[in-house]
Amino acid sequence: MSTIASSIRAEVLIEALPYIQKFRGQTFVIKYGGSAMEDEHLVERLLRDVVFLEAVGINPVLVHGGGKSISQKMRDAGLPARFVNGLRITDSATIGLVEEVLDREINPGLVRTINEFGGRAVGFSGRDVCLAEKLPPQLDAANGETVDLGYVGTVTSLQLETVRAIIADEKVPVISPIARNAEGHTLNVNADIAAGSIAAALGASKMIYLSDVPGIMRDVKNRDSLIPSVNSASVQQLIDHDVIVGGMIPKVESALRALAAGVGKVHFIDGRIPHALLLEICTNSGIGTEVLP
Repeated sequence: MSTIASSIRAEVLIEALPYIQKFRGQTFVIKYGGSAMEDEHLVERLLRDVVFLEAVGINPVLVHGGGKSISQKMRDAGLPARFVNGLRITDSATIGLVEEVLDREINPGLVRTINEFGGRAVGFSGRDVCLAEKLPPQLDAANGETVDLGYVGTVTSLQLETVRAIIADEKVPVISPIARNAEGHTLNVNADIAAGSIAAALGASKMIYLSDVPGIMRDVKNRDSLIPSVNSASVQQLIDHDVIVGGMIPKVESALRALAAGVGKVHFIDGRIPHALLLEICTNSGIGTEVLP
């Protein structure tokens, strides 16, 4: 290795040092989903970032999605994937596939990889963390019809005692985005909203959304229109003026609720970029959008 290359590596570490010192002992809730979960190499890089954070004394909590894997499992079973306003219609056959994919495939796979990289992770079914109630029928904006979404819920309360104990033991909780209702039935919940609720309840200093978009953009077709920093009031204006649309709306709305509940800062970053998590948190420039209270 050349002296120049060694010097650059050392400078990278020096740049990261004040951020490591600042965030040691703090909790970061990381929501991971979208196309960033489809590439095995990107998954491994993200999980190495998670192990790095845990190793330097930061407390990462990983809440994962899995929508594309669920849709593929449904296609394999001959079941159509239908959505209303971005929410999956989840009948009795579909909820079983949702639980299978999230709790018995994706969650243990993430835990296993973190542990293989030298971290210490513990998997949680969202059923053991999130209590929810069934969503009422929703008005389909596409055709004006009211549709019963089936086994789809919204988080009403959280049971985080075991999660807090795992964090105190310097391990990484990995949580799936499902819930149970008062009768014990499994409900499919929006992973972004679940992650925001968990971040607020844990008093996280950061809530980080990793997906397949660079962040909040003024023009989704122009990557150069990325907004690097914005506050809550400005975010609401961007929603009102149709700059933030579609699937970004539930993400930013959950971010606003988390900030209002005391989360220090929210980040939206592109998980398809190798080591996006460390680049956003431990460098001077960052790579995505930060949302301030």
